[in-house]
Amino acid sequence: MAESVINTKTKTAFKGRPTTKVTELSPMQKPLVTIGVLTAILLLTAIVNVANWTQGTLFIIGILLGCALLYARFGFTSAFRRLVSVGNVQGLQAHMVMLAVASVLFAIIFSTGFTFSGAEPTGNVSPVGISILVGAFLFGIGMQFGNGCASGTLYSLGGGSSSMILTLISFIAGSVIGAYHFTFWMGLPSLPPLSLNQIPGLGYFGALIVQLALFAFIYWITIQIAKKKQPPMMKPLPTTVGWKKIFRGSWPLFTAAIVLALLNAATLAVKGSPWGITSAFALWGGKFMMATGVDVSSWGYFEGKNGAALSKSVLTDATSVMNFGIMLGAFISASFQGTFKPGKIKPGIAGASIIGGLLMGYGARLAFGCNIGAYFSGIASFSLHGWVWAVMAMLGTYLALFVRPLFGLKNPKPTDSIC
Repeated sequence: MAESVINTKTKTAFKGRPTTKVTELSPMQKPLVTIGVLTAILLLTAIVNVANWTQGTLFIIGILLGCALLYARFGFTSAFRRLVSVGNVQGLQAHMVMLAVASVLFAIIFSTGFTFSGAEPTGNVSPVGISILVGAFLFGIGMQFGNGCASGTLYSLGGGSSSMILTLISFIAGSVIGAYHFTFWMGLPSLPPLSLNQIPGLGYFGALIVQLALFAFIYWITIQIAKKKQPPMMKPLPTTVGWKKIFRGSWPLFTAAIVLALLNAATLAVKGSPWGITSAFALWGGKFMMATGVDVSSWGYFEGKNGAALSKSVLTDATSVMNFGIMLGAFISASFQGTFKPGKIKPGIAGASIIGGLLMGYGARLAFGCNIGAYFSGIASFSLHGWVWAVMAMLGTYLALFVRPLFGLKNPKPTDSIC
């Protein structure tokens, strides 16, 4: 009997388990759906009038990103936490699929030079130095305290998580502090920006082969980890069948991974650069500081295009309109599912959310981005700094797991049946 159980677990480690389960769903919150759709239409109209249809298209892409993130509860924070704490690899496996699809699409766009605007596409390629080592490590700690990364903060807030209000506000504050210290950190030792396609003899095709091999190798390692640790699986999300699954049910994790990769490639083709999130937080905070009489335009971070955005409407900032879209898309999706139900914030969670937001905001400025701009878009752009970010954020996650219980935050345990 024991041997049978072990064999069953081994098969599970190889094949995985469904991340969705057909069951009874909560009633649709039709008034909220109506409010969300009308708000989206009004905001889209305003964006097009203030800016142009390129910004409007990015807003729509943002809405779709918010939907994909919420329908699958697609996590970066939870994926790292489950992996480090109990060896659950489902989230990281989805990341590898997402990164593989995105890398293929990015390689095509970069090698052909295609964008809808006609501008030369540029990737998220940044230097590797002390700033990214410290920044990504702090971000890894922060996202475990805040119970969400950059994308997680936005879609969870849109989906009704009350504590994410505190996380977002402190995220913005941390971004402003990071912008203030930006010049100091940029003066520390670092290597120049390096993209794998710049290595002699590789090009984009060779870089793509290298990355696909790395993704396959990491995926193979995750299978070995699952076989050895026999970790608890993720709790399946409630879903339904047929076309209603698109709007009412939850999406399989791998489905969302592919959708996110497609939407990031669409962002690159429309905007000329990949998906990012946290530069908007620094902009929003900078605008607030300017309104209170603090001249942030003299700070090193706000030189060039970052400074020019301070005097313009946020509706002209591509990252801002995409962030608005993510929150609104998550709100509409949660309303379709009937799960938009904000609750009270416990004191311990409130403290962790504030500390986590500050660390993420500060870390993102030092590390040239977050789990999206540095990790997802950085690796998809074949940048070395994206891989370094992933390692340092994982180390930060490991440390944070020892401190989370002090704030009343639970970590998955090997004895759990699900995590």
